[in-house]
Amino acid sequence: MSTLSQLVKSGSDRIEVTSPYDGRLVGLVSATSPAVIVDAVFQARTAQAEFAFSTPAERRDLLNALASAIASEAEPLAQLICAEVGKTIAEARNEVRRAQNTLRLSGDAATFLDGEVLHCGIVAGGANRQAVITYEPAGVVGAITPFNYPLNLLCHKLGPAIAAGNGLVAKPSPKAPLTAQRLAELAEEAGFPAGLFQVVHGGAAEALALARAPIDLLSFTGGTAAGLALKNAAGLVRCLMELGGNDPLFVMPDADLQAAVRTAIAQRYEIAGQSCAAVKKLYLHADIHDEVLEALVESARAVRHGDPLDPAIQMGPVIDAQSAAQVRARVGSALERGARLLVGGTGTGSLLAPTVLAEVPPDCDLFAQETFGPVISVRRFDDAGAAIAEVNAGAYGLQAGVFSNDHAVLKQFSRDLRVGGVMINEGPDFRAEHVPFGGIKGSGLGREGVRIALREMSETKVVID
Repeated sequence: MSTLSQLVKSGSDRIEVTSPYDGRLVGLVSATSPAVIVDAVFQARTAQAEFAFSTPAERRDLLNALASAIASEAEPLAQLICAEVGKTIAEARNEVRRAQNTLRLSGDAATFLDGEVLHCGIVAGGANRQAVITYEPAGVVGAITPFNYPLNLLCHKLGPAIAAGNGLVAKPSPKAPLTAQRLAELAEEAGFPAGLFQVVHGGAAEALALARAPIDLLSFTGGTAAGLALKNAAGLVRCLMELGGNDPLFVMPDADLQAAVRTAIAQRYEIAGQSCAAVKKLYLHADIHDEVLEALVESARAVRHGDPLDPAIQMGPVIDAQSAAQVRARVGSALERGARLLVGGTGTGSLLAPTVLAEVPPDCDLFAQETFGPVISVRRFDDAGAAIAEVNAGAYGLQAGVFSNDHAVLKQFSRDLRVGGVMINEGPDFRAEHVPFGGIKGSGLGREGVRIALREMSETKVVID
């Protein structure tokens, strides 16, 4: 068994994608020149000009047809995701299931993109007129997606964009472009109008080219630094940015401790810790710190990691050796700063063992920065207000989780945490496809989630008569 990292070799005309686990060639796509990217946007604009007048029922039927096409190819898609990303086959199958839900919910939401009527005569002497407020398509959406959910995160952009009457040109991560390419082919087979949804390929330069192309809205999911660069490149184009997260889970003495441990393990080691809302920082109250930490370490030791195609494996590799090296470096730096390694910390190539560290200094990179890898950093606390303040002082504000059954405590966390979402007796990585999802500060601009994304991808029009 080889532990070669995933390699993405970008030449002038092709991108070779190899498995993060064993280095085998998974597939090839052609890199896209900036001129061809612009041409793709103009083709999408031409198709969208007609599609803008489609009915909500027609848009729903189109998205349902694509969801059905995905369902008919569910296992090959799961195998492809497993191969190019390295997530376990069970995780990949779950992503395929979620993508179908995202598209069907988008189709349903298309039938409820309702406006409203406001009377203008609301003050003395006001005009006796009515304002009719409607939502129209934004135009062409440029979508840039990451490697960790190559199908569902693209569907979270495609579904609402189509439901709102837009066209879409997507550029997936060069580390996982194959699933996106197959989705575009399935969309064509499902009856999407020619040119309405297209996929282009490449790295940072191609992402910037798409941001600078004549798009009407840019939707990006990825790192904070990349998001800022794309926002600057896009100029006055409206941007939806789902960026980094450094998400805490708080466990209080009255909580269901076993459930808290199960959640922390499941939500941190899923996709080898490469989720923006994963449990990255675990705050354990002093009264239950030792008890929970012992159970956490025992559970982490039991996580089986290795070949993601093996159904018995619970965690695969990270996306490439370079990413694994960064995680190892951060763990090493934290240990030098006084953190204690309780389990893990081993691995070669792109494989990392499930890892738990205690007494992690809050200002070390492992704790203060978003770390994409299977490492749980534990902090002890006895004052909820101080723990909340420590999280709020950080650069991110995506989601948080709190385990407690004390109403006053839950109210305090829900009110005081400066994040986009607070999950009660659940981890920060919980998400429902139709619920708003996103963060504040360095974690993003705007919100995804099917219902709100339709509004985000629409323009408001007012007609006063």
